[in-house]
Amino acid sequence: MSRVALRYLALGDSYTIGTGASHPSRNFPSLLAARLEATSGRSVDVSNPAVNGFTTADLIREELPQLTGFRPDLLTVLIGVNDLVTGDTDSAYRRQLERIYGAIRQRLPAGRTTVISIPDFSLAPAAARFGAPPALRARVDAFNRIADELGSAHGFRYLDLVPVSRSGVGQPGWFADDQLHPGDRQYAAWADWLWENLEKDWLLAAHAD
Repeated sequence: MSRVALRYLALGDSYTIGTGASHPSRNFPSLLAARLEATSGRSVDVSNPAVNGFTTADLIREELPQLTGFRPDLLTVLIGVNDLVTGDTDSAYRRQLERIYGAIRQRLPAGRTTVISIPDFSLAPAAARFGAPPALRARVDAFNRIADELGSAHGFRYLDLVPVSRSGVGQPGWFADDQLHPGDRQYAAWADWLWENLEKDWLLAAHAD
């Protein structure tokens, strides 16, 4: 008898749903799920309730119910860029993340959750409308430090996308046509790097009883 599918819940905003990608199958959660299926031989059901423009408050209201409705085996969370661009303070972001991480920790063992950093979007050609690149980079770094600190406190793994998001600037297809979101090439680079870091743990989860 075949084993039941692994359930992977991807919480987030435009970066998780894959705004800018040429097809939904090219967002990073779909790419990770495909890698896990191919490597483990076990099917993976993905729930990706992320929405372009979502903030932490939106995630709490609209996405967290998936913890009980979908009952994930694996989870990633990448959230905060819209809090940043709308001017939320560090303390406000911290409070919201604590609510999100606390809810996740109540439903899922710590080792099954991965916190993914906000990428460095300041290098996108259209990012300047949100502020000067050095100021944007500083805010990204500040929010990511909070996510890392709180995620570690809850026993979650933290993976920093910033170096990967910077690595292909200037390459064709790195940014989408809107010149703000990642293009297929960048999302693929994210998935490659995330899989390198997640493969061992996710395969253990796939083969667990």
